Amino acid sequence: MKKIIQTLKLRVAFIIPCFLAIMATSCTSELDLYSVLPEIELSEESNSVEMLMGETINFSATKINETEYLEEWYLGDSIVSTLSTYDFVPETSGDYVLSYTASNDAGEFTHEYVISVAAVIRPITEESNLYVTTLIDYLPAPGQKINTSIGTEEGAKTLEGKKGMVTLGAWGGAVSYTFDHTVINTEDAADIMMYGNAFSGFAEPGVVWVMQDENANGIADDTWYEIKGSADAFEGTIKNYSVTYSRPNEDSEVVTWIDSEGDNGVISTKFYPEFITEDSYTITGTLLTDDNIDMSNPSWIKSNAFEYGYADNTPGGDKLDISDAIDKDGNTVNLTGIDFIKVQTGNPSKYGVVR
Repeated sequence: MKKIIQTLKLRVAFIIPCFLAIMATSCTSELDLYSVLPEIELSEESNSVEMLMGETINFSATKINETEYLEEWYLGDSIVSTLSTYDFVPETSGDYVLSYTASNDAGEFTHEYVISVAAVIRPITEESNLYVTTLIDYLPAPGQKINTSIGTEEGAKTLEGKKGMVTLGAWGGAVSYTFDHTVINTEDAADIMMYGNAFSGFAEPGVVWVMQDENANGIADDTWYEIKGSADAFEGTIKNYSVTYSRPNEDSEVVTWIDSEGDNGVISTKFYPEFITEDSYTITGTLLTDDNIDMSNPSWIKSNAFEYGYADNTPGGDKLDISDAIDKDGNTVNLTGIDFIKVQTGNPSKYGVVR
């Protein structure tokens, strides 16, 4: 019996060290896998990638050595994938920064892409029209010609595909249209001709806004950029200005208004747009300085033309350059072309000078 017990003790003593040895060897192997710097082969090796809206690029990273690591794809500052692949589908045209990182205890492998996404250009064809072709929206301010043939949505539609006339009312009244092709931004040249009924001493400067179909969906749901005009440099021009117009009651002959600067007044007409069901509505845009208003003869208020940059500003029409488009901070934007256009009355309401 004593011999048997000794034999068992020896077997136990032998088995336990072997088990410990095996475990230690296994742990060392796993740690070593995280101690080897990742070596990666990318499907897109260049730092610069160009593509067109509507396309998709499949990025992938392939391991080429025996190691383990964590993976992250960043679009700007946001993690978009923790896998070895990422499918990039742009929401709009422009430049994007995409970065890939594979990291472990030994360090990291990184690669950064600058992806340039070009907007879709709708080509000019034999059927293309020189003029705007489809009304997007008509929101006039109250004015003396509102609710007449040129002051309704039907009147605004008469400009589709040809010259026509529409009134926008007092400050902020606006109308927007689409073109049936992309109007290309040509270098050092005017791209748009705006016709109006301005004449000497009677300019009705309209602020012009343009939009490129940056997400390529055919809808005017991208960003409106203002065409910078000469009045931008003058004191009294206010960006992000707004006016609230109120419907007159039965005993009133005027439309009242109050603006974002705390000023208020009336428009000496009773023509509140009939198709607007609310008792008041607010319009926001750019208020142009009143430096062009001549009040020396109250019976004949003059509105003189600005140097450049507005619709219905000078007799015979106004040429505009898409290169003058600016963002909300006043920075120039680089548009390859535009698909939509909007005109908005810029003269202050308080002078009664309406479009």
